[in-house]
Amino acid sequence: MVADVPGARLRALLVILALGPGRTVPKSILVDWIWGKNPPADAANALQRLASRLRKVLPGGVVEGQPGGYRLMVEPDAVDALRFERLVGQARQEEGLQRLGLLREALGLWRGAAMRDVGLEDSEAFDAAVTRLEALRLTALEDRFEAEVTLGNGADVVAELTDVVTAHPLREPLVASLMRALVAAGRDSEALLVYERTREALSEALGVDPSAELSALHVAMLRGEVGRREENRKTNVRAELTSFVGRDADVAAVRGLVAGHRLTTLIGPGGSGKTRLATETARTMVDDLPDGVWLVELAAIGADGDVAQATLTGLGLRDTLLGAGGSADLTDGLIAAIRDREALLILDNCEHVIEAAARFADRVLGECRRLRILATSREPLGITGEALWQVEPLAVPTEAGADSPAVRLLRDRAGAVRKDLGVDEHTLATMVRVCRALDGMPLAIELAAARLRTMTIDQLANRLDDRFRLLTSGSRTALPRHKTLRAVVDWSWELLTDAERTVLRRLAVFSGGASLGAAERVCGGDADEVLELLTSLAEKSLLVTEGDGDPRYRMLGTIKEYAAERLAEAGEADSAREAHLAYFVELLETAEPHLRRAEQLEWLATLAADHDNITAAMRAAIAAGDAQSAMRLSASAAWYWWLGGRRSEGLELMIAAAALDGEVTDEVRALAYGMVVLFVTSGRGDEHLGAEWIHKAYRFSQQSQQRNPLLGLVAALERILEAPETAVSAFESVLDNEDPWVRALARWQAGKMRIMLGQGGPEAQTNVELALAEFRTLGERFGMSLALSELAALLAMRGDFAGACVHYEQASVAVAEVGAVEDVIRVRTQLARLHWLNGDRDASAAAIAEAQRCAEGVTWPHALFELALAKAELARWGGDVAEARRQLGIATAVLRDEAEHAHISAGIHDLLGYLADDVREARTHRVAAWEAASTGGHPPFLVGQILVGVADLALRREQYEQAARLLAAGDAVRGMPDRSQPDAARIEHATRRHLGEERFAEVTSEGARTSYVELVEVAFAS
Repeated sequence: MVADVPGARLRALLVILALGPGRTVPKSILVDWIWGKNPPADAANALQRLASRLRKVLPGGVVEGQPGGYRLMVEPDAVDALRFERLVGQARQEEGLQRLGLLREALGLWRGAAMRDVGLEDSEAFDAAVTRLEALRLTALEDRFEAEVTLGNGADVVAELTDVVTAHPLREPLVASLMRALVAAGRDSEALLVYERTREALSEALGVDPSAELSALHVAMLRGEVGRREENRKTNVRAELTSFVGRDADVAAVRGLVAGHRLTTLIGPGGSGKTRLATETARTMVDDLPDGVWLVELAAIGADGDVAQATLTGLGLRDTLLGAGGSADLTDGLIAAIRDREALLILDNCEHVIEAAARFADRVLGECRRLRILATSREPLGITGEALWQVEPLAVPTEAGADSPAVRLLRDRAGAVRKDLGVDEHTLATMVRVCRALDGMPLAIELAAARLRTMTIDQLANRLDDRFRLLTSGSRTALPRHKTLRAVVDWSWELLTDAERTVLRRLAVFSGGASLGAAERVCGGDADEVLELLTSLAEKSLLVTEGDGDPRYRMLGTIKEYAAERLAEAGEADSAREAHLAYFVELLETAEPHLRRAEQLEWLATLAADHDNITAAMRAAIAAGDAQSAMRLSASAAWYWWLGGRRSEGLELMIAAAALDGEVTDEVRALAYGMVVLFVTSGRGDEHLGAEWIHKAYRFSQQSQQRNPLLGLVAALERILEAPETAVSAFESVLDNEDPWVRALARWQAGKMRIMLGQGGPEAQTNVELALAEFRTLGERFGMSLALSELAALLAMRGDFAGACVHYEQASVAVAEVGAVEDVIRVRTQLARLHWLNGDRDASAAAIAEAQRCAEGVTWPHALFELALAKAELARWGGDVAEARRQLGIATAVLRDEAEHAHISAGIHDLLGYLADDVREARTHRVAAWEAASTGGHPPFLVGQILVGVADLALRREQYEQAARLLAAGDAVRGMPDRSQPDAARIEHATRRHLGEERFAEVTSEGARTSYVELVEVAFAS
């Protein structure tokens, strides 16, 4: 992360703590470091304030206070200065390339003078630390340049050395390195001049002569005993015709592996760019290896080919060794020829001769101690001491039009075949589509670019569903297996055993990868055998292994499409899909009850890992018309979709499954329909569609021989629909349900129903509190959030905004844990309102910003509606009428036709009534809101809200008594005043002021006794 640390003293505190990470630095040392000889009178408090400021700009928990001081909780290697010292110390224990590499890495950490940005003055301790680091840096520079010259790189560092010697003319080791470097570059006379200038500088500055070592070097130069760099190093690595795109970090990493290990193998699927990465890396190392870099191409030899013979050919030693006699062992002859050479061999394409290549590498490295090997293969050589580097596909952007290595490669190669390729947003977005479809595989991208000679980018993108027929235009000079995409995969397929082919093709039915258990069930065979086969396929780069815990196995898109073709050819497609469906039905039915218990997080994570598989299984069942399986999946996956933030997708699939004809058990139908009820009744409207599903679920639940505990909730809903007057007691019959979660939800519903019907007294609150306690006992976070939110709403109505915010914060934490992002949005919008009403505008803005952040990527319309509605209300309260209207437009748009439903329409018109400047327009909206509420059956919570709006209309007409009556009627309907409605407080204040306390009390009493319908009619008639 990047943190802005303002002020010299604050930066100084960070620096001293960073120089001792994890160690408590005493306060006395900190004061001496920061203030030097002039500490403040209250040094301890000043230090405490500095530490407090530092905590605010750094991540939480990084700065810890201790009894005697403070400490910084970071790893030592996170501090460049300490990492620098560690690397320099390691370098002094190494030789050759390892020593040079460590020194380069250490010095590469410097970005100018030591701690130059601190700016602390009059601190001897700080100055001493700076001096020490600069001295270490200078010594490391001397060591590095000595290593460069010793390894033959002198001519390459002359310019850099010259600058350093100019800055430090009296440092004799640097002068010696410069003299040697100049000689290596053939500039002997300049080397002698450097010596003379140094001798004069030493005499003038210190009154001394050059050291014995520098003088001896000077004499050796005069005698011609200091040699030049050997210029005849050889390599058979050819220059490339195309640019190398997107792998700079890989080159650096592989170079480091080669420097630190004698055998490094680049592994990856065919077409991932292993050979190009190897040759590009090797090209950077030619000057570091006295005997060069040599490419050994193994692709052309057969499976029984001789690796030693190919190596001799690559090194150009073939004729020499043949002279030793036809019976001579080629490997012996090779070892004899290169035993003392410090070189790098690139064994390219080892997979088809993997055993022979492994034996060869093991023997040659054992006898040629200065030799290194860089191999490329689709699987490791499997030798002790082998370092592996996985060559991943090029990164593909997550957003359309974004830049990435894969897109840059496509643009580069496409630009070579057609010059009219655009750079507009559409073209870039289409390129991203192409790169995603091809998994970022370099060879596939290059084959696709070649097609652009005769196709547009859109035509190419639209035809990639048949990629094997499309991508067939490789380079004429490429290996046969690199000329077409199919040939690339065919090569890997042919190297597999029959058992490996069986597992690979059956894995094609999975989407997004497979767990070990799923693969064992779907691929068939013994569990241990399947594990071994999966491991083998992963080692051969045909599967990607993912996950820190239990592994998952995934195929790249190209491999998956190829395997699917092979699955169809084998006649196993239907049986594999049936096994896939059966496994995920069983998994979801096992998981479903756990999603309503404390272990819900673990099970949600398990199901989330298989989200694509669950979706694929559901769609496959729907497409096949398998109603029983589709509805079993629907019923058991509903809670996963609900809690996991995937409600839109879930509802679409549930509706499609419910529409299927076919034999389905009554219990499964009842559960599937009942879960649809959860989704369609979750917002502010659509109660009629909800009623239809409730009736269906209830009917089938009554016919079922087996009663799932969840169906008890359906019975309560059916009772409310049939006899609305029983709404308060409807859920009491479920309070003795065998499932404790159902009992807790029923208790919450009973309390909520009382509140909605204007009976939000102690009994309602007790029900909700008991529900909360029961949910907490179960450890069910979503239920906790429901109860906490209801209690928060009660507190808000009573005017306890701070207490309500505490409950909403707890609810937000609970639903965020399970991933129910739609409910996080709901809770955060409520918090934004309450913080505003409580006078904390900053907290309100932060809450609405968090809700907006959560809404990115959310498609559930009710969540987006709540966000837009909250923004509209906040804008209105802040006086921004235009923004409030704009947000209302967004709210209406996201709900589409649902915005016309009675409860939602009433709320929208109610808000528009406040926004209308013209009283007649305001009346129009008040009438519309009232009519919508009437259509919805006059629910008390909504009627109370509408009555406040009508009171506002009366106030605007200066009908103060009628306004007061309407407010009182609203309180009577709700059973209590609603202090969370700022308009009610505003209207009450205005009417009290105009009527006086006595008259206000009189008309308020009248309003509480009068029918609110009559009061509304009077208000509209006047």
